[in-house]
Amino acid sequence: MITLKSAREIDQMAASGALLADVHKQLRTFIKPEITSWDIEVFVRDYIESHGGIAAQIGFEDYKYATCCSINNEICHGFPRKKVLKDGDLIKVDMCIDLKGGISDSCWSYVVGESTPEIDRLMEVTKKAMYLGIEQAQVGNRIGDIGHAIQSYAEGEGYGVVRDFVGHGIGPTIHEAPMIPHYGEAGKGLRLKEGMVITIEPMINTGTWKMKMDPNGWTAYTLDGGLSCQYEHSLAITKDGPRILTSQGEEGTY
Repeated sequence: MITLKSAREIDQMAASGALLADVHKQLRTFIKPEITSWDIEVFVRDYIESHGGIAAQIGFEDYKYATCCSINNEICHGFPRKKVLKDGDLIKVDMCIDLKGGISDSCWSYVVGESTPEIDRLMEVTKKAMYLGIEQAQVGNRIGDIGHAIQSYAEGEGYGVVRDFVGHGIGPTIHEAPMIPHYGEAGKGLRLKEGMVITIEPMINTGTWKMKMDPNGWTAYTLDGGLSCQYEHSLAITKDGPRILTSQGEEGTY
C-alpha cells in the first residue's frame, strides 16, 4: 500500500535526512587509504546514535549492519568488512536513519585517495542521471518518466543501468510501495501524487547492466567485473516540485 505523507511527516523525514546528509559529509574526510569499510561502519553507527538517531538498516530483513559498503564492482549491499581500502577504490556507502520516527535513505559514492578519469566520469554521469530522474518527480507525472530520463541519459553516455535493484517508497518503513525503476518508458506506470515520498537511486555500470549475486545472498556484483556507481536521495512529491530530503541544500554538489 502507498502511504501519502502529511506536511508534518515530511518535515520529520527531512530532519532525519539532514542528519543522514551530515553523516555523508563527515565521510568525505574520514574515507582515505588504509582504513577499512568496517571502520566506516563503526563511525557511521556511532555518529547516528550520538545524534539521537537509529541506524534503521540493522535488523531490516535480518541485515546486520548500519551501512552497505560496496566497493568497485560491487553494485550494492556490500557488507562492511576489515579489508583495507586502497588508493583509487570506488566505494558506495548506503544507509538509513530513523530519527524520532522520521525515516531517510541515501547513498553517496566516494573515491579513496586519488581518483582516475574513468571513475570521475562514472560518478559524474551517475549523479546527473539521478538528478534528471528527480526532475521528473512531479505531481501528475508517471513513474516511467523517472526511469526513462535516467536510462536514456546513462545509456546515451555508454553505461549500463542496473535493472535488478530499484528505488522505492519510504516511510513508515525503509522499503514501501511503489517500486521506482531506473529504466522504462515515458508516460507509463503509476501516476505520482502529492504526499508520496520515494527514493531515486540509480546504479550505473561501466559495462553491462547485468549482475550476479554473492553466495551471502545480499551483495550484487557486475557480471563483467566493471565498476559500478550509485547515488541516492529520498524526496517528497509536492505541488511545488520534488523536495529532496537528504541533501542539506547541496543539490548537484556532493
